[in-house]
Amino acid sequence: MKARERKRERLVERFAKKREALTKILKSTDNSEEIQTAKWDAMMSLQKLPANSSKVRKHNRCGLTGRPRGYMRQFGISRVTFREMALAGKIPGVKKGSW
Repeated sequence: MKARERKRERLVERFAKKREALTKILKSTDNSEEIQTAKWDAMMSLQKLPANSSKVRKHNRCGLTGRPRGYMRQFGISRVTFREMALAGKIPGVKKGSW
């Protein structure tokens, strides 16, 4: 699962500029016929990009266990791993009563 997430991250980085340019075209408010054709072409080329290249598909996972749920961004680990590490004294400044 971790390898799959890394692959998605690489795809997102690779296609970020292209996606941004296409969505900018789609969000334009001009309604001339030329722009409508450009919007259609942009929509079609956006759909042809790999689905995993969208940043919405990325999922935060625990850096140690790969657990997808209960992710704590500040530490980059899941809540379960955080509790285990805090109990073992590996996270300074955390006492059992504080979490």
